[in-house]
Amino acid sequence: MNANARPDAPDFSLPATGSGPVSLSALRGGKVVLYFYPKDNTPGCTNETADFRDQHAAFASAGCEVFGISRDSLKSHENFKAKLGLPFELISDADETACDAFGVIKLKNMYGKQVRGIERSTFVIDADGRVAREWRGVKVPGHVEQVLEFVRSLA
Repeated sequence: MNANARPDAPDFSLPATGSGPVSLSALRGGKVVLYFYPKDNTPGCTNETADFRDQHAAFASAGCEVFGISRDSLKSHENFKAKLGLPFELISDADETACDAFGVIKLKNMYGKQVRGIERSTFVIDADGRVAREWRGVKVPGHVEQVLEFVRSLA
């Protein structure tokens, strides 16, 4: 895929842990990983977030910032961040602004009922603000290593 064929990443400005709102457009010039996950403090989401935490230095040395996004409240995110000792910020998308823009809300089966929820998905945004790669329906084991390998391959 050549760079011109990459779609622009949808911009958003949402509340985040740490110093305040995160705007995707403000991050232009550097690589960004956005990983959407269903819920703080659930087993798969905790494992995925811990994997991103454990590889954070490698992402940083590749010139890439990492952000986790879910529909959880900022308070929930602050607690989750503190519990896991995260070196990156979590974005609260309670109104599903970014979730809708990136198309990650899906109908899922939970205990025999259909519910709307976040499909575990990861997007790499290049320095020009374009979606360089996406993974949908992510399985956690080995995923963060795949993302890191791709980030390292970007110029």
